[in-house]
Amino acid sequence: MSLPIRMKAALCTAYGAPEVIRLGEGPTPKLGADGVLIRVHATTVSSGDWRVRSLKLPPGFGPLGRLIFGFQRPRQPILGTDCAGVVVEVGPEVQDFRVGDRVVAFPDFRMGCHAQYVGISAKGMIAPVPEGLGFEEGTALCFGGLTALHFLNKADVKKGDSVLVLGGSGSVGSMLVQLARFRGAHVTATCSEANRELVSGLGAEEVLDYRKGNVFSGGEKYDAVMDTTGTVSRSEALAALKPEGRAVLLVAGLSDVLRSVFLGGRVIASPASSTPEGLRELIRLAELGSVKSVVERVYEYGEIVEAHRHVETGRKRGNVVVRWA
Repeated sequence: MSLPIRMKAALCTAYGAPEVIRLGEGPTPKLGADGVLIRVHATTVSSGDWRVRSLKLPPGFGPLGRLIFGFQRPRQPILGTDCAGVVVEVGPEVQDFRVGDRVVAFPDFRMGCHAQYVGISAKGMIAPVPEGLGFEEGTALCFGGLTALHFLNKADVKKGDSVLVLGGSGSVGSMLVQLARFRGAHVTATCSEANRELVSGLGAEEVLDYRKGNVFSGGEKYDAVMDTTGTVSRSEALAALKPEGRAVLLVAGLSDVLRSVFLGGRVIASPASSTPEGLRELIRLAELGSVKSVVERVYEYGEIVEAHRHVETGRKRGNVVVRWA
């Protein structure tokens, strides 16, 4: 097929409120020998997109964030960490993917998914999508699912463990609940009363309303406390652990990250890393029905600013998806 030289894209050329996002155009990605070009059908607006766009980062990461993402404006003006769509072109060295394949891809913080087309290496985080899994559900597995997998592995969560998930209704929290239960852990999760039914349905055996007092007041001890909200101190998390327990701070400030990296111990607070194997595992579990992506709202491409506004409230349930026509 003949591909356009330029493509539609949502552009972020300044840091700031959702209104800095504008609809425009960018060059259609050019492929290397091992490249795969995807026609995007769905993508998400994640908390990662919100943080890059606003540059509202955990304490201590402000200067480092500008170094990584760009000093005056985002170095990559097209945000979007994940997408699902159809392969429209492959490089001459690609053997595992063909034109017409349905795929999900996760460029992570290289981003670029808020556009008509995305290019990615066939050796990168790209996986086939089975016919029974929709594009919206497929892309919504990525950000939360891969983050959850990373931290569950780091904490060595296994059968019989007791796990507390703080923020069980968000993109990452909803996947932590499901994946921990799949491993055979006993899961307690926090959320608002409005999300109790959702979180319970995902597999949490106990659900605590964080608005009704301190969730640690009962004195329960856990093998892993996993905080997706950034609202719990390191000392609170440590106090709720069993002797060999692990506190996992998914929204950690720089001081906790450095302490975790250089001193080790019972606190896990490091950037998440993802692998192609992890992505394929998520797709497999979704195909089996062992996990499902939670999609709260689906916006059209022209409504992407509204999608950013909703994510910025911090009150989304699961994922916010943008459908690319």
